[in-house]
Amino acid sequence: MKTTLTRALFASCALAFAMGGASAEELKLSHQWSTSDIRHQVAQMVADEVEAADVDLSIRIYPSGSLFSANEQYNPLSRGRLDMTVLPLSYAGGQRPAYNLTLMPGLVKNHDHGARLSDSPFMDELEAIMAEDDVMVLVHGYLAGGFGAKDNCITKPDDVKGLQMRAAGKAFEQMLAGAGASIASMPSSEVYSAMQTGVLDAVNTSSSSFVSYRLYEQLGCYTPAGDVALWFMYQPVLMNKSTFEGLNEEQQAALLAAAEKAEAFYLEGAKKADADSAQVFEDAGVEIGKMTEEDFAAWRELAKGTSYKAFVEETPNGQQLLDAALAVE
Repeated sequence: MKTTLTRALFASCALAFAMGGASAEELKLSHQWSTSDIRHQVAQMVADEVEAADVDLSIRIYPSGSLFSANEQYNPLSRGRLDMTVLPLSYAGGQRPAYNLTLMPGLVKNHDHGARLSDSPFMDELEAIMAEDDVMVLVHGYLAGGFGAKDNCITKPDDVKGLQMRAAGKAFEQMLAGAGASIASMPSSEVYSAMQTGVLDAVNTSSSSFVSYRLYEQLGCYTPAGDVALWFMYQPVLMNKSTFEGLNEEQQAALLAAAEKAEAFYLEGAKKADADSAQVFEDAGVEIGKMTEEDFAAWRELAKGTSYKAFVEETPNGQQLLDAALAVE
């Protein structure tokens, strides 16, 4: 009798579980930034919108490299050990050389141009490569950067001749060397002390790094991203493709709706980050430089013979990819 009752209770619990007692599916999202960073805010918006959709799906975010380090996000994502990440795609350029085109001088003029690139045949080609690695884009987004120097403003190639510089990314190092600068490679976290000790004369990095590392204390002039800028880096929210396809229709729809809202926020937030950085430097008494369309054209011409040339030589189908990117007005 006791055994029969136990079996009945077990069967009843199993039925209740099958009818909806299961907990929501949880996705893991990893990134390298602090919770105050815009890239975390984009991820958090996706998570909040999915939670509000009430489709038995949640997203747990692991910020500040607490799950995987900065350069170890793409492989776990492609192998299904990680569900989502916010990642500068060029970090995976070692595995996929085509991705190096997403941190290329002069390829993107401004944030609106970056948005057009994200919705173009060029991006279709990159997404086809990602799909081969079981990766898909959930939220597109570019972040911009600028130049800073201890003395004169940097707006055109002639301005860097003879300077000791730190550049953000291999392609920028190639271009700046072509303009006559000497390159010192180092993480952005070391730029302040290098400026302070005279190791560096100038730097090229993201708007957020200029502010977060207090470079306004060391620079005489800052040329921020404005209507025209040279440094743009594609940093999307990526997702494991099989994980997405394994969700039910309601969950997929909730994710895509959240992504659409987050993408619009990302675009406006990126523009604001540039403007905010300029204001911080101006308030600190630093001169503000401005790049013109003519300056931009001169940099791009230099990049064609340095960075672009190297990319084409080192990348399968490189010329076709570069042409597709340059075709976007």
